[in-house]
Amino acid sequence: MSLTNSTVAVRFENVSRHFGTVRAVDNVDLDIARGEFFAMLGPSGSGKTTCLRLIAGFEQPTSGHIEIFGETAEGVPPYRRNVNTVFQDYALFPHMNVLDNVSYGLMVRGISREERHAKAEAALALVKLAGYGARRPGQLSGGQRQRVALARALVNEPSVLLLDEPLGALDLKLREQMQVELKTLQRKLGITFIFVTHDQGEALSMADRVAIFSDGKIVQVGRPVDVYERPQTRFVADFVGSSNVLSPDLAAKLGLAARWSSLRPEKIRLLGAKEKPAKEEVSAAARVIAAHYQGAVSRLNTQVAGEHALSASVPAASYDGSDTITLAWPRAAVHIMDGEA
Repeated sequence: MSLTNSTVAVRFENVSRHFGTVRAVDNVDLDIARGEFFAMLGPSGSGKTTCLRLIAGFEQPTSGHIEIFGETAEGVPPYRRNVNTVFQDYALFPHMNVLDNVSYGLMVRGISREERHAKAEAALALVKLAGYGARRPGQLSGGQRQRVALARALVNEPSVLLLDEPLGALDLKLREQMQVELKTLQRKLGITFIFVTHDQGEALSMADRVAIFSDGKIVQVGRPVDVYERPQTRFVADFVGSSNVLSPDLAAKLGLAARWSSLRPEKIRLLGAKEKPAKEEVSAAARVIAAHYQGAVSRLNTQVAGEHALSASVPAASYDGSDTITLAWPRAAVHIMDGEA
């Protein structure tokens, strides 16, 4: 994705942040577009949260240059940046009611009580909490507290909203609901959302683009479908969803190019007893090591071409419990990666 200066919301140019000998962020280059829902995805300690804190102004770069809407960010304190952050723990004031929590930033800026409360009520309505202003945070559910934190950030009308794993404390069903609501809200407001998470499902379902972090570096950036279907490295293939990483040796045994490759388990199907693979398919005899019933699908851990492991995710009804099976998949489903790393 090529961006011009006029379309960039946040730009990192060769940015590093060191803590002693630890390179938390290591020479990162990145452009995030205006109005984009951008996800930073990676395991703990990969550098994604430090990048978020650099944008917020809570950290300063050891080296490199950061711009927010074309203006230099390094040295600018957080309160002078048109950026707001929603934290995982929400950081609400327990002694204040919801309305005063949401309007707190406006009070600090000297906005009159009447005006700030009107803006806070509008922000609460935006996150579907109209009428909750008189309650205390302790009287709310986790999902409601998350919405209050979101309203408190949005009431300041930021150009960039930073979200630091804001759904991590919610149960699965509520988290999935909030994913939909966050994306809908971002599209409605049209402002730049930068979302940090270690949950690849969240990143894939909400983001316009995703940056994959590892050891302080960005190892791949692109649309969710591109990152998932065409991982550039073994790390990306393993971290984003689950994948069969084929070594050059195994790929050659299966009649494929002798290169490091990725094959997603859901691309593999079971062949019937008398069925032959299609012309464009690769097939392999497999021995089932373990079968995991998961409702609509069964996850089969198998061995092919000797002792090589291969996982397949197949419709549960298609597997009859046999120890020996034949697997098949389209040649086009095998993605050649840049290397082993």
